[in-house]
Amino acid sequence: MNQPNENMGIFADQLNEELLGENPLLLFDLRMKNDFEESHVDGSVHAVCDTQAKEKMMTKIPKNTKIVLISEPEDYALEIASMMRSFGLDAYYLVGGFSSWNGKITSGPTGKKITPDELAQKLDSVFLLDVRNTEEFTEFQIPRSVNIPLEKLFDANTISKIPKDKQIVTICPHGNRAMIASFALARAGIDSQTLVGGLAGWNQVLKAVTIVKDPIKIIQVQKVGKGCLSHIIESDGEAIVIDPLYPFEKYLDISKQQGFQITKVFDTHQHADHVSAARDLVKATGAKLYLSKYEGYNFDTNFIRDADNISFGKIKLRVIHTPGHTPGSLSYVVDEKYVFTGDILFVESIGRPDLRDNAEEFTEDLYNSLHNKLLKLSDNTMVFPTHHGEDVKSVNTGFYSTIKQSKKLPWLDISKQEFVRKVVAITRPRPMNYKKIIMVNQGELELIHSEIPDMEIGPNRCAVDVN
Repeated sequence: MNQPNENMGIFADQLNEELLGENPLLLFDLRMKNDFEESHVDGSVHAVCDTQAKEKMMTKIPKNTKIVLISEPEDYALEIASMMRSFGLDAYYLVGGFSSWNGKITSGPTGKKITPDELAQKLDSVFLLDVRNTEEFTEFQIPRSVNIPLEKLFDANTISKIPKDKQIVTICPHGNRAMIASFALARAGIDSQTLVGGLAGWNQVLKAVTIVKDPIKIIQVQKVGKGCLSHIIESDGEAIVIDPLYPFEKYLDISKQQGFQITKVFDTHQHADHVSAARDLVKATGAKLYLSKYEGYNFDTNFIRDADNISFGKIKLRVIHTPGHTPGSLSYVVDEKYVFTGDILFVESIGRPDLRDNAEEFTEDLYNSLHNKLLKLSDNTMVFPTHHGEDVKSVNTGFYSTIKQSKKLPWLDISKQEFVRKVVAITRPRPMNYKKIIMVNQGELELIHSEIPDMEIGPNRCAVDVN
């Protein structure tokens, strides 16, 4: 057996003693995932130390916690331990590798996990523990989650504040820090589950809620973690989809379950906060794609403009050009009873006009679209936007309003001059990756599907805060 290198080596007997103790300890197994799941040191976590992990994770691991790395043979663990020490981490390697271990061995994947879809069904009953740093948490978070940065979870006083009577779900951007957090909690005798895919995975959960059932059907598809809304409108077995979201397979499942055919797909505008699934949905269904004539696209489509009428089933969709959020934003009036307003008019707010860097001009357009077009519709017209705020109570019943209710929103009863002054004065962060997302939706930049969750991570930030 080799001698420990530069005091970084730890023998199996010593590690066994430390695992039985109460001092903070992280145990990372660097072997292939299949080898890890076949057998591993009880309490260890499978870890991947590729370039991305090195860049993103090294600065996030607590510096006050002892780390032991396991590989087979020991050489790779020694290499990574040396690298970790260059980041100021207290890292060691198991001398002799995994084959030298003489303590308790277990099998299967690391820890307990909960999928984003499962979490969506349990939001009211779990304790959401977000282990990112404070700055990351402030940027965006799952509503009602509690922030305890990872490094603080190795402090006994902090852990004592975590409830013992609730299911604990640990959260981070992709699941890596959350997995370490669950390990730290387990060392303290607290059972927890890690959110699979982290916040990036959470942002891909789609929930369908039927809002109108007769004489037509309106199904709202909600991207729960992002606050995005999409709508399926069905009449006489034929359906259209407005502002489809990823994963687009959700729409295929719904149409199959409910026995209708998707024949037309629409976007209200070029989105800046999420990637449109319109083109993929069209490819999968053979439907026709309809997009705004007032916006540029680098792919073939059917362009529509103000006052166009499009029939489906037994009803018609009427196009209204409603610039303000973007120059080409469209709203769709269906059956003269329902209006789909994109990012112009929300349930609790209005769309922001500054994402294309022409805030004052676009704010005037926004005012005109609201007062001269949308608010002139019948008071009973139901309003379906493309985003919602953090009012998670509406998830089960849907997010919608009426024109009558919309007229009562703040700032819609003031002069145009005052409206422009107030809206332009507001400054707020823009959606993460918004420039790249716009390029993707224009057809100027291609993404593979696996890149979409990371591209969409973060809040939608498409509304003006008028409250």
